[in-house]
Amino acid sequence: MSTDKQNKSWIVCLATFPPRQCGIATFSADLTNAINQIFELSVKSKIVAMNLTEVSHFPYSDKVIFQISQPREEDYVNAANKLNQLKEVKIVSIQHEFGIFGGEYGSHLLLFMKKLQKPIVTTFHAVLPAPDEKMRNIVQTIMKYSKGIIVMTHSSKEILKNDYGLDPDQIQVIPHGIHHVPYRTSQHAKSALNVSGKLILSTFGFLSPGKGVEYVIEALPKVVEKFPNVRFLIAGVTHPVVLEQEGENYRNFLTKKVHQLGLNKYVSFYNTYFDVNKLLQFLEATDVYISTSLNPNQAVSGTLSYALGSGRSIISTAFAQAKQDITKEVGILIDFKNPQAFTDAIIKLISDNELCLQMGKNAYFRTRHMTWENIAHSYMKYFSQFAPELTMGQKKLPPIKLEHLVKLTDNFGIIQFAKLTEPDLSSGYTLDDNARALIAAALHYKKFRTKSALKLVSTYLNFLYQVAKPDGYFNNYINSNHIIDKQRNIQENSEDPSSRALYALALVSITKEIPKRFRKQAHSLFEKSFQKNITFSSPRAIAFYIKALHCLLSKWKEPKTLAVLRSCCEQLIILYEKSCSLDWEWFEHYLTYSNAILPEALILGYKITGEKRYLEVSEKTLDFLIKHTFKDNTYIPIGQSGWFPKEGIRQYFDQQPEDTTATVEALNVMFQVTNEKHYKELAHIAFNWFLGDNVLGQVVYDRTTGGCYDGIGKKFINLNQGAESTISYLFARLSFEE
Repeated sequence: MSTDKQNKSWIVCLATFPPRQCGIATFSADLTNAINQIFELSVKSKIVAMNLTEVSHFPYSDKVIFQISQPREEDYVNAANKLNQLKEVKIVSIQHEFGIFGGEYGSHLLLFMKKLQKPIVTTFHAVLPAPDEKMRNIVQTIMKYSKGIIVMTHSSKEILKNDYGLDPDQIQVIPHGIHHVPYRTSQHAKSALNVSGKLILSTFGFLSPGKGVEYVIEALPKVVEKFPNVRFLIAGVTHPVVLEQEGENYRNFLTKKVHQLGLNKYVSFYNTYFDVNKLLQFLEATDVYISTSLNPNQAVSGTLSYALGSGRSIISTAFAQAKQDITKEVGILIDFKNPQAFTDAIIKLISDNELCLQMGKNAYFRTRHMTWENIAHSYMKYFSQFAPELTMGQKKLPPIKLEHLVKLTDNFGIIQFAKLTEPDLSSGYTLDDNARALIAAALHYKKFRTKSALKLVSTYLNFLYQVAKPDGYFNNYINSNHIIDKQRNIQENSEDPSSRALYALALVSITKEIPKRFRKQAHSLFEKSFQKNITFSSPRAIAFYIKALHCLLSKWKEPKTLAVLRSCCEQLIILYEKSCSLDWEWFEHYLTYSNAILPEALILGYKITGEKRYLEVSEKTLDFLIKHTFKDNTYIPIGQSGWFPKEGIRQYFDQQPEDTTATVEALNVMFQVTNEKHYKELAHIAFNWFLGDNVLGQVVYDRTTGGCYDGIGKKFINLNQGAESTISYLFARLSFEE
């Protein structure tokens, strides 16, 4: 505990917490886990756990620092006093639902809030319209003691504003979190659950009379008459409070109804509290998810959010959250207590497989901003308004994963594009991506010496051999049937890919950890091009060639190689002198893609030659680029939808991972050469673009697959995880290992 006290700020969450079985407990665990995972370097989440009674204690983890018994008033005061004494506690996050606190409408919570001297942010999980005076007063008092309020839907914000008179400027909308899963159709998970070949309807969550499952059961006879392969799966234990008060009355009532309607073969109950993995598998096996709540005022449903996030089409009763989230593109809204409406909706969806699948895909795409990583970012950003000590900048670097790179690679090379996470073989192969991939695999092998990375080195090296041309350059485009696309290679300039390939070959040839046969192979292919005295006119191709020559000169001081490096650096200096003016310190009359590789090449030229001009121009141009791409501790790459012309308007979208990576690498190299710390700090800020510090506030790197999304548009992330973006992320991540 002492290291925490010295180094880390604490966010304390007042809530129910596992192993207590409760929706708020699950939410609190997921949110605090996500915050800890991302901000582990500077922040630690702790819990003050709410217990139902004085005897209902649980075997909590050490995350729980204090406990409060719901009915005991003194527990609320004692917990507040203890938190006041802890300097490391920077903010208290209250997860609020009326039923988890003692007193009328949970009024005991006010004893805690009144005593607490730390900033409070309260998240309302339930927001009830048309309150009586007592409830309104309690909610208004909670607001008075809170620095800010979080709700999960816009309709909840409207109710707090209109029915409770709360200031809308103090209310932040952050949706319920979801677990990130790759999009998949239901076949694979169905076989794991032994329901292959069936049409699966499902619902899950705590069973209680407010659940409304009986109306779906009553809807089924007409459905199974038409579709005898339909199965309805009902997962979840009876709500603990209901179980204590009424036993299994509701479950028995449902079971009896199933028997009466002759549905034994078609309805299955899973009387179990699923862990997350089992729950996500259950949702993946589902074709249509049915949300059955009978409470029109239900502000949010974690179960509905999870189903949308798993990419399932939805049929839902018209409760508050459903009315906001279930549009006709993702599902069907129906009236309460209406079996016929359920029948019609179910038949409509399972009769049209294309419609059902498309709705599920739409749901998946629309919920990516709701993954727990993104929600943790939103919470931290909001918290830091009231507790500036919670530094957003310090994020833990994710572990390095090659899984997605391997998935995109076959025996020939790396496939260019992906549809979501699946390789799109029809897109073929490019030298550009295979050269990139060779660099990533070589750097990974240098660091970790894994067999998988070495196998990739071999594959990509062979690809480069296949596309080498007799004149020393390389073909870029290869069809999916492994045939060189001559027409396209003639039409499009191959300078940049050829130069990148030479950099990859040079890097492999000097990496002593790589087996000698691969190093010799790479050096031999590089020499064939070098002996042809090839030249480049594209600024980025020149820069890649400088990076290649820098590699070789760091090992072998060949006079000819040094002369070519000097010549390339002079080419960049001439370009700079032609283009630069007082307010435009750059090599061209526009900023486009991978801009930072140009100043990086000159820094490397300076490292080899000691030529001061190279360092001066490198610093001027990199500082110019920094001025136009960093704002308020956020990196904002130049948008590809029009770039940034010297006399024109800078574009902000579509932002590409490749550009971010070039900036991270250049800043890390500049820091290594100059030892000026601000370059290192900027490198971390730029890298955080992948981790959610970007204009959309959304994570671009996928921790589950090891892939990276293809870019940031004006409103949405491009969710495909192609080769260029995935390798770009790996470059950026590996550059911190150098």
